[in-house]
Amino acid sequence: MNNKIVYVPLSVDILHSGHLNIINRAKKYGKVVIGLLSDKAVAEYKTIPSLEYEERYKIVRNLKNVHKIIKQDTWDYSKVLNSLKPDYFVHGDDWKKGIQKKTRLKVIKLLKKNKGKLIEIPYTKNI
Repeated sequence: MNNKIVYVPLSVDILHSGHLNIINRAKKYGKVVIGLLSDKAVAEYKTIPSLEYEERYKIVRNLKNVHKIIKQDTWDYSKVLNSLKPDYFVHGDDWKKGIQKKTRLKVIKLLKKNKGKLIEIPYTKNI
């Protein structure tokens, strides 16, 4: 059994095939820990989610391949990465440009410090 920790941050306002793709690919590396973004955290980057955190939590909790869910209170992953020290951090490659670019660079630095690895999954188009 692979005991490596694989951290996957998601907002899951509307669950779609891109989310399932990322979770299923992440599972190949170890135990998938979803960092489910709080309503406040989602609103920092996108609009306030249609579904409240508790609803989104119930949806994600029922997905296969999800080992654990932790609440991600901000778009800054520093606190979670420093306490969880995941072996892998899985994210869609859509964050290489735009508003999330700085966040990505910070994640890379933190992973390097904690000997973790970034895995970027090609963004699922047409969603």
